[in-house]
Amino acid sequence: MEHFEDNAGLRWFKHQLADYLGMAAALAALIIIFSLITENFFSLLTFRTIANQIPSAIIVAVGMTFVLIMAEIDLSVGSVLAFSGAVLGIALVKWNLPLPLAILLCLVAGGLSGLFNGFVVTRWGVPSFIVTLGMLEAARGAAYLVTSSQTIYIGASIERVSEIGLFGLTLPFLLAFIIVIAGQFFLTYSVPGRHLLAIGSNEDAARLAGINIRSVKIIVFSLTGILVALASIIQCSRLSAADPNAGAGFELQAIAAVVIGGTSLTGGRGSVIRTFFGVLIIAVLGAGLAQAGAQEPVKRLITGLVIVAAVILDKYRQRMRNKNSWANKLS
Repeated sequence: MEHFEDNAGLRWFKHQLADYLGMAAALAALIIIFSLITENFFSLLTFRTIANQIPSAIIVAVGMTFVLIMAEIDLSVGSVLAFSGAVLGIALVKWNLPLPLAILLCLVAGGLSGLFNGFVVTRWGVPSFIVTLGMLEAARGAAYLVTSSQTIYIGASIERVSEIGLFGLTLPFLLAFIIVIAGQFFLTYSVPGRHLLAIGSNEDAARLAGINIRSVKIIVFSLTGILVALASIIQCSRLSAADPNAGAGFELQAIAAVVIGGTSLTGGRGSVIRTFFGVLIIAVLGAGLAQAGAQEPVKRLITGLVIVAAVILDKYRQRMRNKNSWANKLS
Protein backbone atom coordinates (compact mmCIF):
# COMPACT_ATOMS: atom_id res chain seq x y z
CA MET A 1 0.00 0.00 0.00
CA GLU A 2 2.79 2.41 0.91
CA HIS A 3 4.60 1.46 -2.31
CA PHE A 4 1.48 2.30 -4.32
CA GLU A 5 1.13 5.70 -2.60
CA ASP A 6 4.79 6.47 -3.24
CA ASN A 7 4.35 5.63 -6.94
CA ALA A 8 1.20 7.76 -7.15
CA GLY A 9 2.97 10.70 -5.55
CA LEU A 10 5.93 10.30 -7.87
CA ARG A 11 3.66 10.19 -10.93
CA TRP A 12 1.86 13.34 -9.74
CA PHE A 13 5.20 15.14 -9.31
CA LYS A 14 6.36 14.05 -12.77
CA HIS A 15 3.12 15.28 -14.35
CA GLN A 16 3.42 18.65 -12.62
CA LEU A 17 7.07 19.00 -13.63
CA ALA A 18 6.26 18.05 -17.22
CA ASP A 19 3.47 20.65 -17.32
CA TYR A 20 5.73 23.41 -15.98
CA LEU A 21 8.54 22.50 -18.37
CA GLY A 22 6.07 22.44 -21.26
CA MET A 23 4.82 25.93 -20.42
CA ALA A 24 8.38 27.20 -20.01
CA ALA A 25 9.35 25.67 -23.36
CA ALA A 26 6.39 27.35 -25.09
CA LEU A 27 7.36 30.70 -23.57
CA ALA A 28 11.01 30.23 -24.56
CA ALA A 29 9.97 29.33 -28.11
CA LEU A 30 7.98 32.56 -28.44
CA ILE A 31 10.91 34.61 -27.15
CA ILE A 32 13.29 32.94 -29.62
CA ILE A 33 10.91 33.43 -32.57
CA PHE A 34 10.33 37.12 -31.89
CA SER A 35 14.03 37.66 -31.18
CA LEU A 36 14.79 36.31 -34.66
CA ILE A 37 12.16 38.25 -36.58
CA THR A 38 12.54 41.60 -34.78
CA GLU A 39 15.61 43.66 -34.00
CA ASN A 40 15.06 44.87 -30.44
CA PHE A 41 12.81 42.27 -28.84
CA PHE A 42 15.52 40.34 -27.00
CA SER A 43 16.57 43.06 -24.60
CA LEU A 44 16.42 43.77 -20.89
CA LEU A 45 14.25 46.82 -21.59
CA THR A 46 11.62 44.71 -23.38
CA PHE A 47 11.48 42.12 -20.61
CA ARG A 48 11.25 44.78 -17.89
CA THR A 49 8.49 46.56 -19.80
CA ILE A 50 6.49 43.35 -20.14
CA ALA A 51 7.02 42.45 -16.48
CA ASN A 52 5.89 45.85 -15.28
CA GLN A 53 2.78 45.88 -17.49
CA ILE A 54 1.25 42.57 -16.37
CA PRO A 55 0.84 42.67 -12.55
CA SER A 56 -2.89 43.49 -12.77
CA ALA A 57 -3.46 40.68 -15.26
CA ILE A 58 -1.56 38.22 -13.06
CA ILE A 59 -3.51 39.09 -9.91
CA VAL A 60 -6.91 38.90 -11.60
CA ALA A 61 -5.95 35.63 -13.29
CA VAL A 62 -5.08 34.08 -9.91
CA GLY A 63 -8.61 34.79 -8.69
CA MET A 64 -10.09 33.49 -11.95
CA THR A 65 -8.08 30.28 -11.54
CA PHE A 66 -9.72 29.58 -8.19
CA VAL A 67 -13.18 30.30 -9.62
CA LEU A 68 -12.74 28.04 -12.66
CA ILE A 69 -11.27 25.22 -10.58
CA MET A 70 -14.53 24.98 -8.63
CA ALA A 71 -16.42 24.81 -11.99
CA GLU A 72 -17.76 28.38 -11.81
CA ILE A 73 -16.96 31.53 -13.78
CA ASP A 74 -16.69 35.25 -13.04
CA LEU A 75 -17.44 37.58 -15.94
CA SER A 76 -17.59 40.67 -13.73
CA VAL A 77 -13.88 41.14 -12.98
CA GLY A 78 -13.34 43.93 -15.52
CA SER A 79 -16.27 45.98 -14.30
CA VAL A 80 -15.46 45.35 -10.63
CA LEU A 81 -11.93 46.58 -11.38
CA ALA A 82 -13.38 49.83 -12.75
CA PHE A 83 -15.78 50.23 -9.80
CA SER A 84 -13.10 49.56 -7.19
CA GLY A 85 -10.78 52.02 -8.90
CA ALA A 86 -13.56 54.59 -8.95
CA VAL A 87 -14.04 54.19 -5.18
CA LEU A 88 -10.30 54.67 -4.72
CA GLY A 89 -10.32 57.82 -6.86
CA ILE A 90 -13.30 59.35 -5.08
CA ALA A 91 -11.85 58.55 -1.66
CA LEU A 92 -8.54 60.24 -2.49
CA VAL A 93 -9.67 63.22 -4.56
CA LYS A 94 -13.14 64.19 -3.32
CA TRP A 95 -13.11 62.87 0.23
CA ASN A 96 -9.41 63.69 0.80
CA LEU A 97 -8.86 60.47 2.74
CA PRO A 98 -5.33 59.21 3.48
CA LEU A 99 -4.00 56.62 1.03
CA PRO A 100 -4.19 53.60 3.41
CA LEU A 101 -7.87 54.27 4.20
CA ALA A 102 -8.69 54.85 0.52
CA ILE A 103 -7.02 51.54 -0.38
CA LEU A 104 -9.02 49.80 2.34
CA LEU A 105 -12.29 51.18 0.93
CA CYS A 106 -11.23 50.04 -2.54
CA LEU A 107 -10.59 46.51 -1.29
CA VAL A 108 -13.91 46.48 0.58
CA ALA A 109 -15.73 47.53 -2.61
CA GLY A 110 -14.15 44.67 -4.54
CA GLY A 111 -14.73 42.18 -1.74
CA LEU A 112 -18.41 43.10 -1.39
CA SER A 113 -18.91 42.73 -5.14
CA GLY A 114 -17.46 39.24 -4.98
CA LEU A 115 -19.45 38.46 -1.85
CA PHE A 116 -22.66 39.39 -3.67
CA ASN A 117 -21.76 37.08 -6.56
CA GLY A 118 -21.03 34.19 -4.23
CA PHE A 119 -24.13 34.76 -2.10
CA VAL A 120 -26.54 34.79 -5.06
CA VAL A 121 -24.90 31.76 -6.67
CA THR A 122 -25.11 29.68 -3.48
CA ARG A 123 -28.34 31.02 -1.96
CA TRP A 124 -30.59 30.66 -5.01
CA GLY A 125 -28.56 28.29 -7.17
CA VAL A 126 -28.36 30.73 -10.05
CA PRO A 127 -25.58 29.83 -12.54
CA SER A 128 -22.50 31.97 -11.94
CA PHE A 129 -22.46 32.86 -15.65
CA ILE A 130 -25.76 34.71 -15.23
CA VAL A 131 -24.99 36.25 -11.84
CA THR A 132 -21.60 37.63 -12.85
CA LEU A 133 -22.96 38.79 -16.21
CA GLY A 134 -25.44 40.88 -14.23
CA MET A 135 -22.65 42.13 -11.96
CA LEU A 136 -20.64 43.03 -15.08
CA GLU A 137 -23.35 45.54 -16.00
CA ALA A 138 -24.15 46.65 -12.43
CA ALA A 139 -20.53 47.32 -11.42
CA ARG A 140 -19.83 49.20 -14.64
CA GLY A 141 -22.91 51.33 -14.07
CA ALA A 142 -21.82 51.95 -10.48
CA ALA A 143 -18.39 53.05 -11.74
CA TYR A 144 -20.03 55.58 -14.04
CA LEU A 145 -22.30 56.85 -11.26
CA VAL A 146 -19.48 57.23 -8.75
CA THR A 147 -17.27 59.13 -11.20
CA SER A 148 -20.10 60.96 -13.03
CA SER A 149 -18.72 59.19 -16.14
CA GLN A 150 -15.51 61.22 -15.89
CA THR A 151 -11.91 60.11 -15.40
CA ILE A 152 -10.68 61.12 -11.95
CA TYR A 153 -7.06 62.29 -12.01
CA ILE A 154 -5.41 61.30 -8.74
CA GLY A 155 -1.79 62.33 -9.23
CA ALA A 156 1.29 61.73 -7.14
CA SER A 157 -0.49 60.24 -4.13
CA ILE A 158 -1.08 56.99 -6.04
CA GLU A 159 1.82 57.14 -8.52
CA ARG A 160 4.41 56.13 -5.96
CA VAL A 161 2.83 52.68 -5.67
CA SER A 162 4.28 51.83 -9.10
CA GLU A 163 7.47 53.86 -8.70
CA ILE A 164 8.91 51.69 -5.91
CA GLY A 165 10.97 48.84 -7.34
CA LEU A 166 13.89 46.47 -7.07
CA PHE A 167 16.35 45.49 -9.84
CA GLY A 168 14.21 47.28 -12.40
CA LEU A 169 11.04 45.43 -11.37
CA THR A 170 8.25 47.45 -9.81
CA LEU A 171 6.58 46.72 -6.49
CA PRO A 172 3.33 45.62 -8.23
CA PHE A 173 5.16 42.89 -10.19
CA LEU A 174 6.93 41.64 -7.08
CA LEU A 175 3.60 41.65 -5.22
CA ALA A 176 1.93 39.77 -8.07
CA PHE A 177 4.69 37.15 -8.01
CA ILE A 178 4.25 36.70 -4.24
CA ILE A 179 0.50 36.24 -4.78
CA VAL A 180 1.20 33.55 -7.39
CA ILE A 181 3.41 31.61 -4.97
CA ALA A 182 0.93 32.04 -2.11
CA GLY A 183 -1.95 31.02 -4.38
CA GLN A 184 -0.18 27.85 -5.50
CA PHE A 185 0.67 26.99 -1.90
CA PHE A 186 -2.98 27.56 -0.89
CA LEU A 187 -4.23 25.36 -3.72
CA THR A 188 -1.76 22.53 -3.19
CA TYR A 189 -1.14 22.30 0.54
CA SER A 190 -4.06 23.90 2.40
CA VAL A 191 -7.30 22.19 3.40
CA PRO A 192 -9.50 24.87 1.74
CA GLY A 193 -7.48 24.43 -1.46
CA ARG A 194 -8.15 20.69 -1.40
CA HIS A 195 -11.82 21.42 -0.82
CA LEU A 196 -11.79 23.72 -3.83
CA LEU A 197 -10.43 20.96 -6.07
CA ALA A 198 -12.91 18.46 -4.64
CA ILE A 199 -15.88 20.72 -5.35
CA GLY A 200 -14.77 21.24 -8.93
CA SER A 201 -14.21 17.52 -9.48
CA ASN A 202 -17.54 16.35 -8.08
CA GLU A 203 -19.73 18.71 -6.09
CA ASP A 204 -22.13 16.00 -4.92
CA ALA A 205 -19.28 13.82 -3.64
CA ALA A 206 -17.73 16.83 -1.91
CA ARG A 207 -21.04 17.54 -0.17
CA LEU A 208 -21.31 13.94 1.00
CA ALA A 209 -17.74 14.21 2.30
CA GLY A 210 -18.87 16.98 4.63
CA ILE A 211 -17.39 19.97 2.76
CA ASN A 212 -19.33 23.20 3.28
CA ILE A 213 -19.71 24.04 -0.40
CA ARG A 214 -21.63 27.25 0.16
CA SER A 215 -18.95 28.73 2.43
CA VAL A 216 -16.11 27.74 0.09
CA LYS A 217 -17.79 29.31 -2.94
CA ILE A 218 -18.62 32.54 -1.11
CA ILE A 219 -15.05 32.81 0.15
CA VAL A 220 -13.59 32.20 -3.32
CA PHE A 221 -15.83 34.77 -5.03
CA SER A 222 -15.09 37.30 -2.26
CA LEU A 223 -11.36 36.63 -2.49
CA THR A 224 -11.51 37.11 -6.25
CA GLY A 225 -13.23 40.47 -5.73
CA ILE A 226 -10.48 41.55 -3.32
CA LEU A 227 -7.77 40.49 -5.79
CA VAL A 228 -9.54 42.45 -8.55
CA ALA A 229 -9.64 45.52 -6.29
CA LEU A 230 -5.91 45.11 -5.65
CA ALA A 231 -5.38 45.00 -9.41
CA SER A 232 -7.41 48.21 -9.74
CA ILE A 233 -5.04 49.97 -7.32
CA ILE A 234 -2.14 48.98 -9.56
CA GLN A 235 -4.01 50.18 -12.64
CA CYS A 236 -4.74 53.53 -11.02
CA SER A 237 -1.11 53.91 -9.98
CA ARG A 238 0.07 53.31 -13.55
CA LEU A 239 -2.43 55.77 -15.04
CA SER A 240 -2.39 58.25 -12.13
CA ALA A 241 -6.15 58.21 -12.54
CA ALA A 242 -9.34 56.24 -11.96
CA ASP A 243 -11.04 55.54 -15.29
CA PRO A 244 -14.66 54.26 -15.27
CA ASN A 245 -13.92 52.55 -18.61
CA ALA A 246 -10.95 50.63 -17.16
CA GLY A 247 -10.94 46.85 -17.31
CA ALA A 248 -13.11 46.51 -20.42
CA GLY A 249 -12.57 42.98 -21.71
CA PHE A 250 -10.36 42.10 -18.73
CA GLU A 251 -12.47 39.06 -17.95
CA LEU A 252 -11.66 37.57 -21.36
CA GLN A 253 -7.93 38.19 -20.88
CA ALA A 254 -8.02 36.51 -17.47
CA ILE A 255 -9.95 33.49 -18.73
CA ALA A 256 -7.59 33.20 -21.71
CA ALA A 257 -4.53 33.17 -19.46
CA VAL A 258 -6.06 30.58 -17.15
CA VAL A 259 -7.10 28.35 -20.05
CA ILE A 260 -3.67 28.58 -21.69
CA GLY A 261 -2.28 27.59 -18.29
CA GLY A 262 -4.23 24.34 -18.48
CA THR A 263 -6.95 24.95 -15.89
CA SER A 264 -10.03 22.91 -16.81
CA LEU A 265 -13.16 24.87 -17.68
CA THR A 266 -15.19 22.02 -16.19
CA GLY A 267 -13.44 22.35 -12.83
CA GLY A 268 -11.37 20.12 -10.59
CA ARG A 269 -7.99 20.78 -12.15
CA GLY A 270 -5.69 23.79 -12.36
CA SER A 271 -2.49 25.48 -11.27
CA VAL A 272 -1.74 29.07 -10.30
CA ILE A 273 1.85 28.76 -11.53
CA ARG A 274 0.67 27.56 -14.95
CA THR A 275 -1.73 30.49 -15.01
CA PHE A 276 1.26 32.75 -14.39
CA PHE A 277 2.93 31.20 -17.44
CA GLY A 278 -0.31 31.77 -19.36
CA VAL A 279 -0.22 35.49 -18.59
CA LEU A 280 3.44 35.64 -19.63
CA ILE A 281 2.74 33.85 -22.91
CA ILE A 282 -0.08 36.25 -23.81
CA ALA A 283 2.06 39.26 -22.84
CA VAL A 284 5.09 38.08 -24.83
CA LEU A 285 2.87 37.24 -27.79
CA GLY A 286 1.29 40.70 -27.74
CA ALA A 287 4.61 42.53 -27.33
CA GLY A 288 6.31 40.45 -30.02
CA LEU A 289 3.51 40.96 -32.53
CA ALA A 290 3.51 44.70 -31.79
CA GLN A 291 7.26 44.93 -32.44
CA ALA A 292 6.81 42.88 -35.60
CA GLY A 293 4.38 45.53 -36.85
CA ALA A 294 1.20 43.45 -36.64
CA GLN A 295 -2.02 45.46 -36.56
CA GLU A 296 -4.54 45.05 -33.75
CA PRO A 297 -6.95 42.79 -35.72
CA VAL A 298 -4.05 40.47 -36.62
CA LYS A 299 -2.87 40.39 -32.99
CA ARG A 300 -6.35 39.44 -31.76
CA LEU A 301 -6.73 36.79 -34.47
CA ILE A 302 -3.42 35.13 -33.60
CA THR A 303 -4.06 35.34 -29.85
CA GLY A 304 -7.47 33.71 -30.32
CA LEU A 305 -5.97 30.88 -32.36
CA VAL A 306 -3.32 30.33 -29.70
CA ILE A 307 -6.04 30.02 -27.03
CA VAL A 308 -7.98 27.46 -29.08
CA ALA A 309 -4.77 25.51 -29.78
CA ALA A 310 -3.93 25.51 -26.07
CA VAL A 311 -7.36 24.06 -25.19
CA ILE A 312 -7.05 21.34 -27.84
CA LEU A 313 -3.54 20.46 -26.67
CA ASP A 314 -4.68 20.31 -23.04
CA LYS A 315 -7.58 18.00 -23.96
CA TYR A 316 -5.18 15.72 -25.83
CA ARG A 317 -2.70 15.73 -22.95
CA GLN A 318 -5.45 14.93 -20.43
CA ARG A 319 -6.71 12.07 -22.58
CA MET A 320 -3.23 10.58 -22.77
CA ARG A 321 -2.80 11.02 -19.01
CA ASN A 322 -6.06 9.17 -18.33
CA LYS A 323 -4.96 6.31 -20.60
CA ASN A 324 -1.65 6.06 -18.77
CA SER A 325 -3.45 6.13 -15.42
CA TRP A 326 -5.66 3.21 -16.42
CA ALA A 327 -2.65 1.33 -17.78
CA ASN A 328 -0.81 1.80 -14.47
CA LYS A 329 -3.79 0.51 -12.51
CA LEU A 330 -4.09 -2.59 -14.70
CA SER A 331 -0.38 -3.37 -14.60
